[in-house]
Amino acid sequence: MKIAVLAHNTNALSQRRFTEAASKHGHEISFIHISYCYMNISSTAPTVFYRNNETFKDLDAIIPRINPTHSFYGTAVLRQFELMGIYTLNSSLSITWTRDKLRALQLLARKNLPLPITGFGDSPEETEQLIDTVGGAPLIIRLLEGTDGRGTVFAETHQAAVSVINAFKQLKTNILVQECIQEAMGNDIRCIVVGNKVVAAIKRSIHETGPHSARHTTKSTTHIDITAAERKMAIQAAKAMKLNLACVDLIRSNRGPLVLDIDCSPSIEMLEKITKIDIVDPIIQFLTENVKKTD
Repeated sequence: MKIAVLAHNTNALSQRRFTEAASKHGHEISFIHISYCYMNISSTAPTVFYRNNETFKDLDAIIPRINPTHSFYGTAVLRQFELMGIYTLNSSLSITWTRDKLRALQLLARKNLPLPITGFGDSPEETEQLIDTVGGAPLIIRLLEGTDGRGTVFAETHQAAVSVINAFKQLKTNILVQECIQEAMGNDIRCIVVGNKVVAAIKRSIHETGPHSARHTTKSTTHIDITAAERKMAIQAAKAMKLNLACVDLIRSNRGPLVLDIDCSPSIEMLEKITKIDIVDPIIQFLTENVKKTD
């Protein structure tokens, strides 16, 4: 089988790990830089060209590793491969869904997955009601297109929440306002789902030290064994978004685990380093089994 990894960053470590796993199963693997692709949009012969007019008609499967900052062009290229009948680990549609946090939460809610109380609004005149909706301060403010903690603001007081929310609204920036799960004490869980399995999980912790006026924030990550309920929830979240490879973030609350976020392009290298678990091999195994089903 011929597999290609579609990415912007085809760094040496990523290439080595995917090459090792593909070779173990007797597959060929190549690495396609998204920016070097160009397309012939055709109803009769859709084609992706690469650099010197190279084409990919003999590919069996694509592993998309699309950076959030290149989602538009990356998913456009992936759609073209789908038109060519090439199997994709995650579909262009599912990737598009996960890159819109509001839409992702609405899809998860439709499947009755438990979420933190989350508010969304547009007018500054509704800010007070929006804050009340999520239970008041302290609360979390998230940019709709933020990833991996970037674009997340903790508002400790009511006045701070009002100021930050209205500042974002005046800038015409879309945000989510979310309850703060204080009993989690700055911890959450990141699960990597491949197909119907959670193949790895880590606990992420945020620690604040020093006086209030000069607090210093540190982050740490450790391998963790999750509960059966958390494992089931992570798999259900991935299925709700139609993702075969997913990064599902959970948080432990007094009312049970909640789904915080979901993404389609986890940092495999970092997670393997922390957990000492082979994450790439299950991905290749999943492709081996499922591409055969579609032949």
